[in-house]
Amino acid sequence: MGDTYEETPRVELTPAAADLLRVLREEHGPLMFHQSGGCCDGSAPMCYPAGEFRTGGADILLGELAVDGVAEPVEFWMSRSQYEVWSHTRLTVDVVPGRGSGFSLEAPEGVRFLIRSQVVGA
Repeated sequence: MGDTYEETPRVELTPAAADLLRVLREEHGPLMFHQSGGCCDGSAPMCYPAGEFRTGGADILLGELAVDGVAEPVEFWMSRSQYEVWSHTRLTVDVVPGRGSGFSLEAPEGVRFLIRSQVVGA
C-alpha cells in the first residue's frame, strides 16, 4: 500500500474487541480499521472489510492487530492529521454497548468500537 508504517505499534485490542473481530471475520472475511479525525462517529474507529476503505497519502498504518484464531492481522489506519494530534498516545480498541456508525461492521451487533488512549513518553 506504500504508506508509512510505524516501527513501534501504538495500537492494541481489548479481549472483548478481539472476540468481536473474530465474529466479524467469520461473516465478512479479512478486516481493517480506519480512524479519522472527524466529529461524532467520524472520530470512532471504523471497521471495514479489508480494502473496502481506500487509504492513501493522507493515512498512516499504525499497526497490524493480531487476533487469535484469525490467519491475517487486522490493519489499523489513521488519518495523518489525527495522528499528529494523537502521536503521543497508545491506543486501545475496545467495544461497548450501543449503536455506532451504520458504515462500521459492528453496527448491527448492538455494540460499537471505541478508542481508549493513554499518554506515552514524557
